[in-house]
Amino acid sequence: MAEESDTERSTVMTYVPAYQKQEWKAHAEELGMSQAEYVRTMVQAGRKGFEIDTESPDMEGSSDPSDPRGSGLETRVLDALDSADSLSWDELVDSLSNDFEDRLEETLDSLQDTNRIRYSGRDGGYRVVDQ
Repeated sequence: MAEESDTERSTVMTYVPAYQKQEWKAHAEELGMSQAEYVRTMVQAGRKGFEIDTESPDMEGSSDPSDPRGSGLETRVLDALDSADSLSWDELVDSLSNDFEDRLEETLDSLQDTNRIRYSGRDGGYRVVDQ
């Protein structure tokens, strides 16, 4: 793995459906980010395994979402710890991801409503609907 201090840039190309690019572009604009910055930030957030809620209006004190190495998560950790004497790892994870399951269910429902995915008990899970 390359050193994080290595600043040499390299091009990464991918192809996504047009609707997905439009969604990413719109979300990037909402966050005041370029498309490249948005994709880098989302990939890094996914790699860290944390759900970073940049859409929630009640995230007071969070850092600028256009700064992928900013202190948004740090702020959330400090806020969670301020509300208790101490928290175990599991309690801290629970407090930071408390609404993820609800948001996932809403997203899955929405994707099923628009016929983009389908749940198949026979196949044992969700599948993308062939376009």
